Amino acid sequence: MNISMKHKTFDFKFLMIAIVISTVAGCKPVQVLREEKPMALPQNFDAKIAAAPDSASLGMMNWRAIFTDPNLQALIDTALVANFDLKIAVQRIQQMQAGVLAAEATLRPSVEAVGATSLRKFGLYTMDGAGNATTDITAGKLVPVHLPDFFIGAQASWEIDLWGKLKNQKRSAMARFMASLEGKNLVQTNLVARIAEAYLNLQSKDEQVLILDEYIALQQNALDLVRIQKEAGAANELAVKQFENQLLDLRGIRLDLKQQIIENESIINFLTGRFPQPVARSPLFLNRNLPAVVATGVPPQMLENRPDIRAAALEVEASKADLNAARALFYPALNLGTMLGTQAFRPDFLVTKPASFAYNLTGGMMAPLVNRRAIRAEFNRADAYQLEALSTYQQTILNAFTEAYNQVAFLKNIEQQFTLKTEQVTTIENAVRISSELFRSGRANYLEVLTAQQNALDTRLELVALRLRQWAALVGLYRALGGGWR
Repeated sequence: MNISMKHKTFDFKFLMIAIVISTVAGCKPVQVLREEKPMALPQNFDAKIAAAPDSASLGMMNWRAIFTDPNLQALIDTALVANFDLKIAVQRIQQMQAGVLAAEATLRPSVEAVGATSLRKFGLYTMDGAGNATTDITAGKLVPVHLPDFFIGAQASWEIDLWGKLKNQKRSAMARFMASLEGKNLVQTNLVARIAEAYLNLQSKDEQVLILDEYIALQQNALDLVRIQKEAGAANELAVKQFENQLLDLRGIRLDLKQQIIENESIINFLTGRFPQPVARSPLFLNRNLPAVVATGVPPQMLENRPDIRAAALEVEASKADLNAARALFYPALNLGTMLGTQAFRPDFLVTKPASFAYNLTGGMMAPLVNRRAIRAEFNRADAYQLEALSTYQQTILNAFTEAYNQVAFLKNIEQQFTLKTEQVTTIENAVRISSELFRSGRANYLEVLTAQQNALDTRLELVALRLRQWAALVGLYRALGGGWR
C-alpha cells in the first residue's frame, strides 16, 4: 500500500514537472526587437543662403519674430484660441491622457465593494445536501433546503506583472500621449503657416487692385485723349474701340480680384473660427522686405524641432512597447485575488462578530498551452506595426529634409527673379511714359501705347506675384524647419 502511494506521488510529481517544462518550452522568447536609427542626414542644405552650421535655425524662432505685422499677429492669436482643428487636437490629447491613466491602473490592485445575495438548493443525494439534512445551522434548527446567502465586504484582484506586459502597455500609452502633444504642435505649425500665407495673399491682391486702379485711370485718360483726337480728325473709331476694350478688360480683372479677396478673407475667417467678415490688414505689401539673413541651421536640428518627426519617433517607441507586451502574452500570468467581509444566511446575522467574518485568498498562474494562434497573431500584428512605424519614421525624416531643401533653393532663386523683375518694371514704365508722350505729339500710334501699357501692367502684376512667392517660400521654409509651435 505504501509502495503504491509512493508510486502515485511520484507519478503526480512527474506529471507536474512535465507540465511546467512544456509550459516553459512553449513560452520561449520570440524575435529580438528592432532598434530604430535616424537616417544619416546631409550636413547642410547645399545652398548659399544657409547659415553656418552652429547658427540657430529659423524654425526654432517664435512665430512673432518672423511675422511682425500686428494685424497678422492678431489673426494668429485668434486662431490659436478659436481654430477647430486645434481644439480637436487638444481633445485627442485628453483621450491619450485617459489612456495613460487606464494603463497605470492595471499596475495596481483592483478593489471593489461587494454586496451580494443568493439562494441555493443542494441535491439531497449529494455530499452537501446529505450533510445539510443532518446538520444544525443554529441550535435546534437544521440547515434549510433552500439556503439564503448574504455577503457584504470587498474583493480585490491583482495581476502581478512578472514579464513587464503591463509596464509596456503603460509605456505605449505614454508614448502615444506624448505623440498627441506633438500632433497638436504640428497642427499649430500648419495653422500659423496657412494664416500667414492667406494673409500675404490677401495683401498681394490689395496691391494688385491698387495697380489696376492706377492703370484704369491711365487708360481712361488715354481714352479721353483719343476721343478728342477723333473729333479733331487725328484718330479713327478703331483707336477709340481699342482703348475702350482695354479699359473694360481692366475693370473685369479688377472685379475678379475683388472676388479673390473675398474668398481669401473667408479662408482666414474659417481658420480663425469666425463667420465671413472683413479682415484688417496692413498696406504696402511690395515695400515689406524679407529678412536679410535666413538662418536654416543644420539638417539634424529638424529631428529635434519638427513635430511630425518627433511624433513619428514616439510612435516607434509605442510600437516597441506594444511588441514587448505582445511577447509577454506567451509567458505564464500570475493573478492574486481576495475577498473579505461578513457572510450569513440571515441579514441580521451579518453584524455578528466574529461568527459572520469570511475571507477568501486565491492565487493562480496560467500559461497558454493549446491553440496559441490568437497570441501568435497578436504578436505578428505588433511586429508588423513596428516595422511600419520604423518605415514611417524614416519616410518622415526624408520628407522633412526634401521640403526644407526645396524651400531653401526656391527662396534663393526667387530672390534673383525678383531683382530682375524690379529692373524690368523700371524699364517698362519708362517705355509707357515715352510712348504716351510720342502719342500726344503724333509720333506714335495707339497700338504702341496700348502694347506698352499692357506690358507694364503685366510686369508690375508679376512683380507683386514674385514678392508673394518670396514670402511664401519663407513661410514654407519656416514650416519645413519646424517653426510655428513655439
